[in-house]
Amino acid sequence: MPKRNDIKSVMIIGAGPIIIGQACEFDYSGAQACKALKEEGYRVILVNSNPATIMTDPLLADATYIEPIHWESVAKIIEKERPDALLPTMGGQTGLNTALSLAKEGILKKYNVELIGASREAIDKAEDRQLFDQTMKKIDLETPQSGIAHSMEDALKVQKEIGFPCIIRPSFTLGGSGGGIAYNIEEFKTICEKGLDLSPTNELLIDESLLGWKEYEMEVVRDKNDNCIIICSIENFDPMGVHTGDSITIAPAQTLTDKEFQIMRNASFKILREIGVETGGSNVQFAINPVDGRMVVIEMNPRVSRSSALASKATGFPIAKVAALLSIGYTLDELKNDITSGLTPASFEPSIDYIVTKIPKFAFEKFPQAEPRLSTQMKSVGEVMSIGSNFQESLQKAICSMEDDKHGLEKIIDDNESINEKLGFELTFPGPERIFFIADAFRCGWSLEKIFDLTSIDPWFLRQIEDLVSEENAIEGSKLENLSKENLIRLKIKGFSDQRIADLIDENYEEVRSKRKSHNILPSYKRVDTCAAEFKTSTCYMYSTYDGICESEPNSKKKILVLGSGPNRIGQGIEFDYCCVHASLAMQEEGFESIMVNCNPETVSTDYDVSNRLYFEPITPEKILDIIDLEKPDGVIIQFGGQTPLKLSNDLENYGVNILGTDPDAIDRSEDRKRFQEIINKLDLLQPKNATISSLEEALNKSEEIGFPIVVRPSYVLGGRAMELINNKEELEIYISDAVQASNERPILLDHYLDNAIEVDVDVVSDGKEIAIGGILQHIEQAGIHSGDSACSLPPYSLSDDIIKELELQSKKLAEELNVIGLMNVQFAIKDNEVFILEVNPRASRTVPFISKCIGNSLVKVAAKTMVGKSLKELGFSNKLPENMFFVKEAVLPFDKFPNVDPILGPEMKSTGEVMGIGRNFGEAYGKAQKAANKVLRRKGKIFISVKEDDKKYLDSIVKKIISFGFEIIATKGTAKYIRKLGFDVQEINKVAEGRPHIVDELVNDHVCLVINTTQGRQSIKDSASIRQTALRKKILFTTTMFGADALVKALEKKEEDWEFRSLQEIN
Repeated sequence: MPKRNDIKSVMIIGAGPIIIGQACEFDYSGAQACKALKEEGYRVILVNSNPATIMTDPLLADATYIEPIHWESVAKIIEKERPDALLPTMGGQTGLNTALSLAKEGILKKYNVELIGASREAIDKAEDRQLFDQTMKKIDLETPQSGIAHSMEDALKVQKEIGFPCIIRPSFTLGGSGGGIAYNIEEFKTICEKGLDLSPTNELLIDESLLGWKEYEMEVVRDKNDNCIIICSIENFDPMGVHTGDSITIAPAQTLTDKEFQIMRNASFKILREIGVETGGSNVQFAINPVDGRMVVIEMNPRVSRSSALASKATGFPIAKVAALLSIGYTLDELKNDITSGLTPASFEPSIDYIVTKIPKFAFEKFPQAEPRLSTQMKSVGEVMSIGSNFQESLQKAICSMEDDKHGLEKIIDDNESINEKLGFELTFPGPERIFFIADAFRCGWSLEKIFDLTSIDPWFLRQIEDLVSEENAIEGSKLENLSKENLIRLKIKGFSDQRIADLIDENYEEVRSKRKSHNILPSYKRVDTCAAEFKTSTCYMYSTYDGICESEPNSKKKILVLGSGPNRIGQGIEFDYCCVHASLAMQEEGFESIMVNCNPETVSTDYDVSNRLYFEPITPEKILDIIDLEKPDGVIIQFGGQTPLKLSNDLENYGVNILGTDPDAIDRSEDRKRFQEIINKLDLLQPKNATISSLEEALNKSEEIGFPIVVRPSYVLGGRAMELINNKEELEIYISDAVQASNERPILLDHYLDNAIEVDVDVVSDGKEIAIGGILQHIEQAGIHSGDSACSLPPYSLSDDIIKELELQSKKLAEELNVIGLMNVQFAIKDNEVFILEVNPRASRTVPFISKCIGNSLVKVAAKTMVGKSLKELGFSNKLPENMFFVKEAVLPFDKFPNVDPILGPEMKSTGEVMGIGRNFGEAYGKAQKAANKVLRRKGKIFISVKEDDKKYLDSIVKKIISFGFEIIATKGTAKYIRKLGFDVQEINKVAEGRPHIVDELVNDHVCLVINTTQGRQSIKDSASIRQTALRKKILFTTTMFGADALVKALEKKEEDWEFRSLQEIN
């Protein structure tokens, strides 16, 4: 059937901010859906709160609302826009849950909006644990022995029937949030309490333990004519017990027999039919007992999922695009396969002749109090994907993509440790590096059977690792000249990187590369074509291998290579992928062929139709130089992918590559302490007192010159890693002794901390002659909170015109001195009307997408075009903001995933994503940003205040306003005394150490609606941690800075019912 003509407009709900369990795979799927529906002539209305995504670019939809994804906000947009249909399956669990709330509240019925893509009944059947269980029984498919609980009393009854261990899974949550494995009654009660709280329906499924079973996923698409296809099968390397998002996964499944695959395939089709998914993609998860072959259905997602993005990139089949088109009436046989240039219809099941491996990326180093163990609740913050002709090649390429300074299955165990005990623990209790410990176990002579007994990982995978370790042992310690051409070919076919071979034979990487090339051992580039090369494809989506004929067919057109940003991680997220996509599009607009290299399956940059040519490869010197040898680009852009491509600048320069934009030496001048100090002195600018030290003695001496408090950090890390605020010599000694080891090779940086200073970000774009300010963002949290974790406002909400002019002047001076061509970011601190420079980055920053949405002009596109010779004047760049509008960016933090971590903000970045609030004044914009970040700003009740001595002066204005809003105040002794002096009533409450009842008791009893808690010094922070942890657990909004408290007060001045909702297209 052709598309529906009774629908003219479709609303798509996005997934909101990047969080653990729901990352940028929904930017990819949402962007595909927007493009597909718009191309079909529908008016597309998008609601998403995330400014960092391509999806929220105003060109993708007809009306783009960057607003909180809550049913009340979406209802107001529906009332205004009156869409004919709502597509909820592109926004992850957030999109589904919001759509269900809109249906439940009667909004869809009131405005005659039809749910397409998945009906309310289908969503309920799949997501409601009890209904799903009943549905599976109806079609004779087995699910784990389980019970449903809506209260702790129910849960305890179910547990008695099932026994221990058992698995708890809340309904309608994402990434396994609130779930876990319980081995005893205490663990069981703790997990159930959290799960009941997080489930929007207060429902838990309590399953029998399937620990050690093999886990598989099927990506399935079905249309309304009952055409069903499997896109691909995915196998988990880790057995059940590790969330699939945290497991290494392989596609297609490697250890299924054809008979087992067909049984699983048929079961998947039965499930989709019975659930009622008839217009889109779904993900079905199975578990198989390796002992007796018993198969059970774990769950299914009636929407595109994290695995859908992986399956799309693994096969080339655009699941989200096809799902969107099926939702408006098409059938699979009517849609053409873009990859094969329409030679095959979308109803052809993809066939692949290679192996795909996904490895998740974790950030446990950011949360040292968190236990780095993997369970049924997802904890990874990103992932990489690689493609190879065999599993070993695919696995080793994925390891190289991780950017963990590992070039293969490197030794990880410390010889000083109790090796057998350590290996036994790491193999039994999975952590993020278990695969390396498995390799170490083989190195130590452990048998495959022993490793299998501890891990339950399929022996086929273990044999592959054992073989790689044997290959390493065979060449370790030998000489390069003794490595034959045949040996080198064999190692490359098995995925060994040049660097890993060099490490094993104690040789220079360049020498290994040179020898390989002298033997003419070069990679072949194969195409991802959905059909295992059965049909010719014009789509240039490629991967490297050392097996077979090269299919790349490069041309002689003018071309630019754009290096991507690799896996998502804290400190380098989706905003850099946004920049890379815009750079690629800009090059195409300027008449160049654009070539993208990246290894992240979640992103828009790795979509097959974004660039002219796509290489899905690790961003390492070896792989990039191989592509440059083949493609011979006219230039390479490294400025937009964060630190990932910048780390390659020396290799590229030494190879004679034309690096476009700012000279890499400018980056060194801005990052090298001594060279940067020379710039500061030359331009007569101010910088906080600082020093670089390499020993404890030197640190103690320099700290006297600089003066406390001091911000300390290693010089060799990103995202504020291991950065700390130090208040005295005792804390400095602890930091130098315990946290990091100072040395000449790894010096530590000391900076005087500007207390109560306002921090400001300034983004600059320059063509090398003309310099323009992109935007000036005032941070809401004071200096000392990492810029990635601080909320910020554009335009600045409290800076004077004189200060703004000075910031502009200094930024332009720096851009001129560094001869910036492209983008530059400067971070300033303002104290007592003096402007201090904190740092300068002559590259794209994480604020670029946010500013671009505010000014209605893509900073990256403009910057990229200046790199190929266009002037700002030619491009007509304008940084003009809409009149009488404020834009607030708020960070989204993952503390709920790590309950033992103190949720306090500091100089080390911890946020995973961001949201945006847009309003006619700062208070409205800030209030919207809080709601978008799922922070509930209650408008009545008791506010708890406990602040450090230096912050009490801010209470003079804040308390008066709080009282005028009708709130009551409770405070600890010193703060209460100060508030009474101001002439206001206050209830005094004990600190935790002062006896019961104390403030945590009040929080637990739900007597507090807002917490304002500032503290200083290690001991004081430790003493007050339980306040913040309890507030987080009880979903009580809290702030740990006075500037944050002031912003909340401003938000309370504006009523939510008065909020206005306008699209980006209307604003700009």
